[in-house]
Amino acid sequence: MNISRRVALGMLAATAMTAGGAAAQAQKTIKVGILHSLSGTMAISETTLKDTMLFLIEEQNKKGGLLGKKLEAVVVDPASNWPLFAEKARELIAQNKVAAVFGCWTSVSRKSVLPVFKELNNILFYPVQYEGEESERNVFYTGAAPNQQAIPAVDYLAKEEKVERWVLAGTDYVYPRTTNKILEAYLKSKGVKSEDIMISYTPFGHADWQTIVSDIKKFGSSGKKTAVVSTINGDANVPFYKELGNQGIKATDIPVVAFSVGEEELAGIDTKPLLGHLAAWNYFQSIDTPANAEFIKKWQAFKKNPKAVTNDPMEAHVIGFNMWVKAVEKAKTTDPDKVIDALPGIEAPNLTGGVSKMLPNHHITKPVFIGEIKENGQFDVVWKTDGLVAGDAWSKELDGSKDLVADWVEKKCGNFNTKTGKCGGA
Repeated sequence: MNISRRVALGMLAATAMTAGGAAAQAQKTIKVGILHSLSGTMAISETTLKDTMLFLIEEQNKKGGLLGKKLEAVVVDPASNWPLFAEKARELIAQNKVAAVFGCWTSVSRKSVLPVFKELNNILFYPVQYEGEESERNVFYTGAAPNQQAIPAVDYLAKEEKVERWVLAGTDYVYPRTTNKILEAYLKSKGVKSEDIMISYTPFGHADWQTIVSDIKKFGSSGKKTAVVSTINGDANVPFYKELGNQGIKATDIPVVAFSVGEEELAGIDTKPLLGHLAAWNYFQSIDTPANAEFIKKWQAFKKNPKAVTNDPMEAHVIGFNMWVKAVEKAKTTDPDKVIDALPGIEAPNLTGGVSKMLPNHHITKPVFIGEIKENGQFDVVWKTDGLVAGDAWSKELDGSKDLVADWVEKKCGNFNTKTGKCGGA
């Protein structure tokens, strides 16, 4: 291809992108993209997040919409297929001209879509706990960073349950592997020896837990109090807990604290094998506040189901959506650059009685709760932080991260190195 033709095509592409942005502004509705798996191994967790977004959009439209326009949901199904997430993200932004996207659960799905959001300059609100080690200009992380879930959970087990041996069990992808790398370094910094840490990974949808649970049982029979820290995701959790019950492992023997098991995953399954086991989240349905009671009532009416449950990633979408609405109102436009600049500093009430704030690193402030699983699939809160915890994009437990900070307000950088004074990490 000759240079003049290449330049001409480049100018056409730039014009098309600008025209796309202008087209989004000129639409009669403001389109909101919903990028959650409605089929495949992650549907057990993600389908309800799609419904949450439909509910929030309906509620906002009852208030008159946004900037004088109604909001319109555009729903796609990436089907728990990580490359398909990128294709569907491109479809939402380039074809459907959405103003922002709310979506993803697994970190591998988020990593899959990142290049698309950067290339097409759109906004992703990501509502699920994750491994940290990231701060992108086009992403706002409303789920927990490791210091808002994993680290407090380990501290609780060590202090309150007197745990000395640790099983780090996860699904084999980036979130569990990075989280366990952080937790292993953290535990060793607290004096835990290598022989007192067992690490295990299984594929998505893993069903045969007999050997692994047997190994956990053997590891926990040394006389030292043992616990499982679980980053097992999706429908693999059901046979995992069932096998614990089959092998007679009770929560009083080897407690499991899970980071991806909430009310939605527990709905409709036999909770007997799970009784007394724990989960660490930033929200539980059982927390008694007026804001939570009102939300649950409206949600159950929307679902036409008086038993419909709520959970932590749903609350993250509530917070993220309300922050986006406020930022659009502040910017008086859905233009991504202006909304991205408007978001840091925006506050929105959470459902547990506090007010969350969007930080310059594109993470938010959140309380942390440890809950014990009850027979009805709800949680008894057994521990909580005194106040809200600010999410850290980079973990001080890892050598490559301890000198990094993310600041999109002053430094305009997601990985600023405080030692070298430069953007770019190393």
